[in-house]
Amino acid sequence: MAQLVAKTYSKALFEVAIESNQLDKFVEELKFVLEAFQQNPMFYELYKTPQISNDEKKEIIGEVFGKKLSAEIMNFLKILLDKRRTRNFEEIVKEYQRLANNYNNIVEGVAVTAIALKKEDQTKIESKLSNITGKKIKLKNEVDPSIIGGILVRIGDKVIDGTVQSRLGELQEDLAQIIV
Repeated sequence: MAQLVAKTYSKALFEVAIESNQLDKFVEELKFVLEAFQQNPMFYELYKTPQISNDEKKEIIGEVFGKKLSAEIMNFLKILLDKRRTRNFEEIVKEYQRLANNYNNIVEGVAVTAIALKKEDQTKIESKLSNITGKKIKLKNEVDPSIIGGILVRIGDKVIDGTVQSRLGELQEDLAQIIV
């Protein structure tokens, strides 16, 4: 049910964004609101709670976000209040991001490394993967010291494992077969 709600509302917002040529602007504004909610969970609870009237909540979000968001996103937040879909906000933002990425031919992925990637290294990796896939790749870097070295890239259901840990595992299997 929550997925259906997220798809319905994100698709409606996506269509407005395409018509008004504000696709990327809406992505940034939705991320801004989501980050505000994540950094202030009590504020998000206030937005979701049925114990405060919608008019009061609209006034509060108007004061908090009024000058920082477009009229369309402000109206969208108010529609979610009126339709009692505030609990689905995170899923709606994720689905909207997915629609925007598909429209822009962007694929998001994760690069897991033992130490944080430098920005230029991340850009080079994204560029090479973009050339291979034919899509624009955006990577998020996660640090996991247990991989020892190298890189593990996950893009959708594809995994490219160039880590020292996996190579050591392969070597261990090869040695085990030789010994047996």
